[in-house]
Amino acid sequence: MAALKGKALIAYLVVCVFWGSTYLAIKIGVTELPPFLFAGLRFGIAGLILLVIARAFGDPLPRRAKDWRTLAIVGLLLLGGGNAFVVWAEQYTTSGIASIFVVTVALWMAFFDSIVPGGSGRLGWRVVAGLALGFLGTVLLVGTSPAEIMRADLRGPIALTCATVSWSIGSIIAKRNRTASSPYISAAIQMLVGGTAVTLLGTTLGEWRVWELTPRGFGAIAYLVVFGSILGYSAYAYALRHASATIVGTYAYVNPVIAVLLGWLILHEPVTGRTFLSMAMIFSAVVWIHFSHKPQTAAEAVRPSHRPTVDPEPEATT
Repeated sequence: MAALKGKALIAYLVVCVFWGSTYLAIKIGVTELPPFLFAGLRFGIAGLILLVIARAFGDPLPRRAKDWRTLAIVGLLLLGGGNAFVVWAEQYTTSGIASIFVVTVALWMAFFDSIVPGGSGRLGWRVVAGLALGFLGTVLLVGTSPAEIMRADLRGPIALTCATVSWSIGSIIAKRNRTASSPYISAAIQMLVGGTAVTLLGTTLGEWRVWELTPRGFGAIAYLVVFGSILGYSAYAYALRHASATIVGTYAYVNPVIAVLLGWLILHEPVTGRTFLSMAMIFSAVVWIHFSHKPQTAAEAVRPSHRPTVDPEPEATT
């Protein structure tokens, strides 16, 4: 990929594969456990484990109050406003409708990346065309009609829209305000802050009264802690630090494809010609965006507000 190389490309692919495999685990979790406690404890446990591992390998904690503040804000936006409300919304929407709203993360991130000062690239027509193609491919893959979305419980679409906007803004803040800590310490602190906030919300709403940890619920939490959070979220933090937010945001298009492929390969779920056509559209869109995204040059990044003035020649004296 033109904008993703080396470890950043590997991290991006890890996000695509692992987060694409978490759809089923989340759906199982919300049918077994109350949503906010399920999401909050998942991130709290994962953040604690990742923090211990990172500290064991010598990664220091942030020293500046500014870094702690940035990580806390990002954790609240990504995990509190973003992921937790996706989990909550899946109580009121089908997986297909939820995935349509979730993939709009790619659109929101590209939008905010282009308008928030300090961006790394321009939102040209090629990127816009690629984003549109990817979205259409996802709609075709899911097979959800506009009528189905309109008939859905409004709590689901509203929560999903707020969640995707919150996730996108949090990602841009993380990109624009780079901290001195490692991506793994950053991810751990963000998960601890976000997980604690969501757990407190669940506690306030009285979710402990209906909490009952079943084997299926425990399995969902365990899978999401390891693959969705420790591996997936830390990879996302790394990729976002080393590549454009517009490029990294295209993971949202790939996730549903991975979910469908895993269902086909592991659960032997049926696929059709439309499925493969939509996959081809999505992969073409992602590759097109990656190679069409043009980073800003140094000269474009610093645009003077006026032309430099030239001192007038001294007048001749007589």
